[in-house]
Amino acid sequence: MDAIGRPLTVADVLALPVLAAGQPQVVTGPARLDRPVRWVHITELTDPASFLKGGELVLTTGMPLPEEPAGVRRYVDELADIGAAALVIELVRRYHRPPDALVHACRARGLPLVTLAKDVNFLEVTQVVHAFILGNQAEVMRRTQRVHEAFTALTLRGAGPEDVVRAAAEMSGHTVVLENLVHQALVCEPSGDTVEAALTDWEQRSRATPPADHTTVSGPEGWLVAPVEYQGERWGRVAMLPTHAMSPTPTPLGPASPSPLGPFRPEDVTVLERTAMALTIARLTHPTPWERTAHRGVLRDLVEQRHRSPADAEAQVAALGLPTRDSRFIAVLADVHPEDDTANAEELLSEELRKKGTQALVGLLGPTRLGVLLSLRPDQPWRPVVEHLGRTALELVPGTTVSVGSEATGLPAVARSFREATRVAEATEPGRPLPPGRSYHERSDIGLRRLLFALREDPRIQDYAERRLGRLADHDARHGTDLLTTLRHYLDAAGNKTVAARSGGLSRETVYQRLRTIERILDCDLESGEQRTELHVALTALDVLREGQA
Repeated sequence: MDAIGRPLTVADVLALPVLAAGQPQVVTGPARLDRPVRWVHITELTDPASFLKGGELVLTTGMPLPEEPAGVRRYVDELADIGAAALVIELVRRYHRPPDALVHACRARGLPLVTLAKDVNFLEVTQVVHAFILGNQAEVMRRTQRVHEAFTALTLRGAGPEDVVRAAAEMSGHTVVLENLVHQALVCEPSGDTVEAALTDWEQRSRATPPADHTTVSGPEGWLVAPVEYQGERWGRVAMLPTHAMSPTPTPLGPASPSPLGPFRPEDVTVLERTAMALTIARLTHPTPWERTAHRGVLRDLVEQRHRSPADAEAQVAALGLPTRDSRFIAVLADVHPEDDTANAEELLSEELRKKGTQALVGLLGPTRLGVLLSLRPDQPWRPVVEHLGRTALELVPGTTVSVGSEATGLPAVARSFREATRVAEATEPGRPLPPGRSYHERSDIGLRRLLFALREDPRIQDYAERRLGRLADHDARHGTDLLTTLRHYLDAAGNKTVAARSGGLSRETVYQRLRTIERILDCDLESGEQRTELHVALTALDVLREGQA
């Protein structure tokens, strides 16, 4: 039997070989064998209560028991009043069955009465039990000291909420969840469970678990909860979830009654209390609202597909208050100027969307990039929602570039939507005008120039532009000509020499002459539609590359 980490109970003591050899039988109070045993007391006095302090397992041969029922009742009343854990009587010397008066008195006061059919060495019982109790207390003290030292170290190094909750889960072996006052799960550290098992229907389950002013077991699931404060007011709470049903120590007399702490040990209470204290301090040292931190973490997990399963992702997103059932999603990126306060923009945008009733997660994905995940009803068109978001972002932080991906029918497809929004953002040149009537850019806006702009750092694009037009650019640089401009006018005119001459302010003869020179330098045929297309792509790439160097 391993009772370390919880008080030794009456059931634990009766299961010890030194007492089990006496063939113990529970006569009264079988439901109260979970009572903790503080000490063992041997007595042959008619008034043993005068030497007790409560919590003792009283051992007697029955010799001092009064004959009259009134005396027996008084004897039992004194033991019950002082809070004795149980009365154990040996049926060897004076009695061979428990007196009826004793049974009735113990049953009336709810005092467990246990009989021993065989002789037992009471002194040996005290030695064994006291060794267990003292050893247990010493181990609990050592473990408690380690808990205090661990959380002190976390506090001194300025640990954030994720670190604190992770430490609590590791020390206790239980899943630990931090939530705010509106029952949004901001940090979840599963231990032996999945995120899905811990957070599914979180708000409903949490609301069924009443709040408490101190660390206690609460609610239908038996959570161990502790309040978390900030600046003297309750800010949220931290919950430790049971990982399995309580399995009391079995004895020859049947299973022990569950502890008032359920599957939790007193050490777990200490862990959760220190967790709540460390989180209170962390709120002072980490001023960024933890809701924002939670949104950032979940968005990055979705973008980078770090969830263990789609079910875990759905449970975590739903636990933050974003609808996931029968919902569609769309990813939006808002890129602000490097000189703007991105964190402030994040807070402002989140607050404005909340005021409008827009269901969304908003969080920083980079130094100048905000990510937004919109949750839409099945019949809700996405364009008006994104248009409102884009206008709001531009009003809050002028110059913001808003890019949107395609719709996702479920959370597993959200990463794709964010990738598409990223491609749109990469293809959007700074200062490029918005499409008419829109406050955002989308995939359909990506034409040739924007595609090449997005790929401008790819060496293959640079190599292509140089292979196709390098010789012509070199000729212009050496001879002071401007053949590239003439080629651009000709290509923009779709091969119409007259239009090209008019665009360049040149005579047709001059344009003819320059085009023949271009054909000779580039070794190409400008009458070929395919070659004109290749040159047009190369010229557009060259323009994009030159603008990128400016």
